[in-house]
Amino acid sequence: MGITSAIVLFAVVWFMTFFIVLPLRLTTQGEEGEVVPGTHKSAPADAQIGRRARITTYWAFPIWAVLATIILSGWISVRDIDWFDRMATPQGAQEVSE
Repeated sequence: MGITSAIVLFAVVWFMTFFIVLPLRLTTQGEEGEVVPGTHKSAPADAQIGRRARITTYWAFPIWAVLATIILSGWISVRDIDWFDRMATPQGAQEVSE
């Protein structure tokens, strides 16, 4: 895995984690009883985006590290999830006959 692949993997993991963290402990304007004109009652009263981004980073980094370790170690490869045998056999590899 190259540096670009690692950055893209981290970005994907970060955003997926962010979308999970975003609605946690959310207090809406309707629940607070103070709806700002022009917004919905379900709009957040205090979004705390910076705090949520920090929490997301704290969770995303270890998740990314586990995924990167699995990819770099070769425990799981793309060929392991080729259930329909659509990928060609790699060159130099010989099929084992029993």
